Amino acid sequence: MSESIIRIHYDAGWGRRITVRGSTSPLTWSTGQDAQGVQEHVWTYVWRKSARRLEFKPLLDDHGWSVGGNYRFQEGSTVDVFPFFGPPVGTLRKEHDFYSPQLDNRRTLVISLPPSYEENRQKRYPVLYMHDGQNAFEDSASFAGVSWGADRTSHSLVTQGLMDEVIIVGVYNVGPSRLFEYTPGHPNGRTGGADLYGRFLVETVKPWVDSHFRTLPGREDTALMGSSLGGLVSFYLGMRYPGVFSKVACLSSSFMWNGMDLVRQMEAAPEKVPVKFYIDAGTNRDPLTPTKHMRDVLKARGYEQGKDLYYYEDKGGRHHEASWAARVHIPLRYLFPWQSTGGR
Repeated sequence: MSESIIRIHYDAGWGRRITVRGSTSPLTWSTGQDAQGVQEHVWTYVWRKSARRLEFKPLLDDHGWSVGGNYRFQEGSTVDVFPFFGPPVGTLRKEHDFYSPQLDNRRTLVISLPPSYEENRQKRYPVLYMHDGQNAFEDSASFAGVSWGADRTSHSLVTQGLMDEVIIVGVYNVGPSRLFEYTPGHPNGRTGGADLYGRFLVETVKPWVDSHFRTLPGREDTALMGSSLGGLVSFYLGMRYPGVFSKVACLSSSFMWNGMDLVRQMEAAPEKVPVKFYIDAGTNRDPLTPTKHMRDVLKARGYEQGKDLYYYEDKGGRHHEASWAARVHIPLRYLFPWQSTGGR
């Protein structure tokens, strides 16, 4: 019988302890077993009983339950967890006048830090980059006065144990330049700045975020999300930078752009792009037909629903922030399901 090891990364402070409760003897859900502080800020519990699937939760001083779902892992393995015990409320930070050397313009970045960010400094986080960042979090900044509330939705999902914590970076658009930045090249020359915008994200925004916050910078922990033209450019950059982004969410995407050029590009791609795609559309005056075409092309290229493709049809959904806010929980859960991120 092999040992199963739980490593809990948390600075409990002087004189405090971390305990573990769980579903398999000798653990119970009523009284905790002490984890051992084997090194600074790391507490270990070794499970020597045999059980195929183990389920547990850390507690602070055996009365403060960690926020989120129960942790699960297989017998004979080692699991690292980075819990927090405080209120499930994050913070927003803004970086104004952020310069893009690729586009020679400036904009605001708004960064949603997850609830545990200040409490558990042992933890690092995956990052989701959202276009039209002014619409991501704050109604007061959003177009038409309605935001996606992506930060509040993600914090609620974390509390329910339905998704992992994530840093969300909202990249504001710059008004008149939006059409140029969010569309690939076009013969008429009026659009076609997506390659420059992609370089801005990859060469300027992402390195700045990775250097200023505790991120997990690898491709497996980096995602894109956008709607309408923001969905179009998300998909395009996912195809363009599979070594940077491993998952992309595209809501009500403008796949009809330039005679469905991006659909044709995916159809003609020499290889299957190793990226997970979420695509959706509403049924009420939304680009549903082009989205179905993209879904069919992805399936023909070997993408599987629920695995590396999630297609969703929103009955009654329309082309506006209120509809995207109502269903943003679906791509968030798909991109960052509970216990899918290691934390380091």
